[in-house]
Amino acid sequence: MEANDASDAPEVLQARLIDLRTEHRDLDDAISRLTLAPPDDQLLLRRLKKRKLLIKDRISALERMLDPDPDQYA
Repeated sequence: MEANDASDAPEVLQARLIDLRTEHRDLDDAISRLTLAPPDDQLLLRRLKKRKLLIKDRISALERMLDPDPDQYA
């Protein structure tokens, strides 16, 4: 999550969420293609997978910010 995400308006967070989901899907496609025809550079594949996990964490954090669990405050 970026440092200023918490102070951004919901519309900005929603747009960022869409961008991250798109990037996550694109990375998933790239990883799938590289897995079918293994690259000479395994480091590239590991970096893409790590980036994908980082993006997934950011997506989860933004989703919690946009729709916090109401039971959390009970």
